[in-house]
Amino acid sequence: MSPEKLTTIITSIILFCWIGFIIAWERISPYRKGLKFFREGFWIDLVWYTLIQSYFLKILIFDYIIKPLEAHFDLSHLHLISNWPVALQVLFFLFTHDLYIYLFHRFQHSNKFFWRIHEAHHSGKEVDFLAGSRSHIMEIVINQTIEFAPIILLGANPIVIPIKAMLDAMFGMFIHGNIKVNMGKLKYIINSPQLHLWHHANYQEVFHANFSTKFSFWDYLFGTVYDPGHAPGDKPENWGLYYDYPKDYFLQHAFSVKRFDEKNLLKYRWFNWYYHLRPRFMNWLVTIAPERLKTIIPAKINESPKLDIEQQPVTLVTEQENILQQN
Repeated sequence: MSPEKLTTIITSIILFCWIGFIIAWERISPYRKGLKFFREGFWIDLVWYTLIQSYFLKILIFDYIIKPLEAHFDLSHLHLISNWPVALQVLFFLFTHDLYIYLFHRFQHSNKFFWRIHEAHHSGKEVDFLAGSRSHIMEIVINQTIEFAPIILLGANPIVIPIKAMLDAMFGMFIHGNIKVNMGKLKYIINSPQLHLWHHANYQEVFHANFSTKFSFWDYLFGTVYDPGHAPGDKPENWGLYYDYPKDYFLQHAFSVKRFDEKNLLKYRWFNWYYHLRPRFMNWLVTIAPERLKTIIPAKINESPKLDIEQQPVTLVTEQENILQQN
């Protein structure tokens, strides 16, 4: 068995153990109490974004983008990093890519075009360990090409790729996890839900703050940190986008190209059937589920919450005050 294949197996085992650990942590010490495991958008995030999209984009990025680049821009013969210890190679790419992600993430929040391929990531009202997987196809293509192409083109050890991918997934689940954790002084170095969950809140103060992914010191260094010392709130309007966003995977991507009202499409019989298929299945599941299972499955799907903005600690975003998110 090759070292790369063995490393892939080991990192996969570690990742599955981490998933179980994060799920248990969310149940034991939740940041927002009362969030159900099968929350709204769970199956979209798991089936479409985590499984199907990730599978096909891996093929696209490695076989049809990076491989042709390697044929023309292979720098491995220069031995720039190939002689470094594997641990040092991993740290190098972890650090440099995290700086890139911080800068690109910050740019996305200030550019109307690139916001269109990032807003899906902010659309969830119930943020948990799986919510980080919700990202537009083009955002993944750009970020993962820039992430993994240098590893291959510079001739790094092949096992760097599965190790780096594992660390990406672990950090992604951790910072999005519905976890109440106090990092203490480590919060100035390592990113955590304490800071990143604020980034997913629907407030003016955080639309241009808390862009870090793995290392929080980027936000402290560049003056973009926002840490008020309390949680955003538990109401739906405290989280995600202030404007209506499609709930369907394909419509979420179409929405980045052309703005529309998802509900207007319900007049078409075929779309009405397709759109309500999953909610009908989930509601049916609730009726047959044991009482214990009902505590983690939403009672109803796609209900519209009532707006209550009394006594909020900071300022909710409104349409007039943040045109960037909608245009």
